[in-house]
Amino acid sequence: MTEQQDVDPATVAGLQTWLASCAPAGGLSAKSRAVVHVLATKPRTASYGGTAEVAALAGANVATVTRTAQTLGFDGWPALQQELRARYLSSLSAPQVAAEHGRLTDAPATASLRRDVDDLAVLSRGPAPAAVRAVAEAVAAARRTLVVASGSYAGVALPLAHNAALAGYDVQFHDGASASTVNALAACGEGDVVVAVSFWRLYTSAVQAARTAAARGATVCALTDSASGPLAAAARHVLLVPAEGVSFFPSLTPALAVVQALVAELAALDPERTRASVDRSDQLWDEFGLLDRAPRRG
Repeated sequence: MTEQQDVDPATVAGLQTWLASCAPAGGLSAKSRAVVHVLATKPRTASYGGTAEVAALAGANVATVTRTAQTLGFDGWPALQQELRARYLSSLSAPQVAAEHGRLTDAPATASLRRDVDDLAVLSRGPAPAAVRAVAEAVAAARRTLVVASGSYAGVALPLAHNAALAGYDVQFHDGASASTVNALAACGEGDVVVAVSFWRLYTSAVQAARTAAARGATVCALTDSASGPLAAAARHVLLVPAEGVSFFPSLTPALAVVQALVAELAALDPERTRASVDRSDQLWDEFGLLDRAPRRG
């Protein structure tokens, strides 16, 4: 796999700065420095290729690529590649991202489904369960939780707020930098949790909400696709999920799977609380006639 377009110098500089920040105090070996140079200057190849391609470009072997990833603080090459790809895609415009995915040989629907299946497999192999439980415990212990998201990412935040509230916890959804969001952040502090949801090219409102909440003493959790981006940097707990789609749009499927896991953990932390809350809500749903409970005829 070769680079299909010139890489913007600012992107290269940003990747070089990031990779340098990951390096240990004692520095890297000459071979590892060559691998890092390939990652920064040929990010597309490194993002989508295998260790053999990176190794060949660096004049090294596959074992050196793996060791370099570990030396930079990652569990291995797959974790480093996921972070690199998230950073590379975030440097592109929407048309450039579409061009990246324009080389698909499958039908778009098939490619999209396969990408989501692959991403869910990545989640199932990673350390997500422990991170999900840590966030669930923080929400369960909080006075209240604000879930902040904008645009299509509200499609991730709304189910989290709705189902967590149904499970008996004070969890509220807030849309971006609206006046209600700012007012809620102004009132948050120690004992509160703020969950900021954003991927790819991050919404400024999500980053600002996370930083504001952290400065006020709230526990900040991030649901994002980059472990070392500005949103993750402001958070105490990070739920890292792949979010790459196959067209202009990030995929929300992995994030929704993590949300499902999170509300399952919340329900399991205090089953009696959740059961009582669901019973109360169910009675009121009947009184308000929210659901069609009429018998179905064959």
